[in-house]
Amino acid sequence: MLRVAVVGSGPSGVYTAQALLNQSLVPEVRVHVLDRLPTPYGLVRYGVAPDHEKIKSLQNSLRAVLEDERVTFVGHVQIGGADGVPPARLAELYHAVVYCVGAAADRPLAVPGEELPGSCSATRFVSWYSAHPDSAPDDFALRARSAVVIGVGNVAVDVARILARGADELRATDVPRAALGALAGSRVREVHIVGRRGPSQARFTTKELRELGALPGARIVVDPAELARDPAYAAPDGLPLPAVVRRNLEVLRGWAVRGEPAPSGPVYGPSGAAHGPSETVYGSCGAAHDPSEAGYGPSGAAYDGVRRIRLRFFLRPVELLERGGRVAGVRFARTVPDGAGGVRDTGTYEDIEAQLVLRAVGYRGVELPGLPFDPVRGTVPHAAGRVLRDGVPSPGEYVAGWIKRGPTGVIGSNRSCAKETVASLIEDAPLLARRPAADDPLAVLRAWGQRPVEWDGWLSIERAEEALGRSLGRGPVKIPDWSGLLAAARGEEH
Repeated sequence: MLRVAVVGSGPSGVYTAQALLNQSLVPEVRVHVLDRLPTPYGLVRYGVAPDHEKIKSLQNSLRAVLEDERVTFVGHVQIGGADGVPPARLAELYHAVVYCVGAAADRPLAVPGEELPGSCSATRFVSWYSAHPDSAPDDFALRARSAVVIGVGNVAVDVARILARGADELRATDVPRAALGALAGSRVREVHIVGRRGPSQARFTTKELRELGALPGARIVVDPAELARDPAYAAPDGLPLPAVVRRNLEVLRGWAVRGEPAPSGPVYGPSGAAHGPSETVYGSCGAAHDPSEAGYGPSGAAYDGVRRIRLRFFLRPVELLERGGRVAGVRFARTVPDGAGGVRDTGTYEDIEAQLVLRAVGYRGVELPGLPFDPVRGTVPHAAGRVLRDGVPSPGEYVAGWIKRGPTGVIGSNRSCAKETVASLIEDAPLLARRPAADDPLAVLRAWGQRPVEWDGWLSIERAEEALGRSLGRGPVKIPDWSGLLAAARGEEH
């Protein structure tokens, strides 16, 4: 019998377990799926937006794998770190270990002012409204009038949509009650989604983009002049473009044609002097706009009850501006295509007022102590999924998912990634089977100070979340804190 530990219960981990079950060369395989959290499903539970019910339903197929009799879910087990089990000791318990630990960190902007209060990562915001137990109870400056989301991928679109969506529409989801209450009291009226390059190079999918236009009580504003800067935007129909790019441009073109003018912030030349007609549209970030002032948009015009989502392109963040010790806006450098697929600065700048800034410019892998790590790529060095130590495959150690290939692709991309890794593992199986392995790894983990939550504990958490939802007149509502989750796993009230 081949005993395998899979570290991580998100899609890459569960697909790895599934590939191990589906292979036929090694007839007897037992898989322990370990996770630091007492809950399974990884980013499907804690990363997919709560109003994306179809994607969240992927939990059902992941659940089928975890309920297989050959698989054991082992939550609340820390691997690595001061309180965790070192990879070297974990390797003593199993014939092979596959690390599917994802990419937990976000990429910084690396601009002045990034650490100001009111500025944070979209990852942190997503964790907050997804009830991740590591998330702090932060209100994310939702008394802000204007928010800027930096990035033009699906995560940027997700957080902008949650900011612009009414709390009543989210009541039917599993958003935790504290986050729902904060969103209900939100005063955000303007949401700017800003990218340094053009619309043809944006990373969002057409489905996500169209969802913005379907939000009740929201209006999409696109500047036709910014779209026109993109050579692909005015390209003839016969120009070969990826299908998703062509569809995205069609959606943006439709919004630009029927939409309202897109005001811009004060524009600055190299000397720093403001110029141009846009100067009077928004006050600069230093202007006397009180974030607590209700009923007025950034221009000072009376709020008409419609939240505006402004899609902006060819703007590169260079500084977060401060007022009163908090973020007050973002200064952007205007860019234009450089003719080689990138952009160059024009020497002019624009300020966009914002009391809340969320960066959504990508994820990055985090080093797991005891495993080799490439700090440049943010991944574990590997060859077809085999972990490389000093350039040589390390017997019994494997990787799959984002920690293997970087934060690329969609959820389904993890299937082929996992299959490649499992193919390497099964090829190594004759050698691996000769290695010692524990008869009862869970007993050893407990002896080492871990307190595993198994599948029955997870089912208790599910029941507690259903009960919480019923008490609030809603469907299941996530428990957002460690103590509540662990109490629920033990069948205790919290």
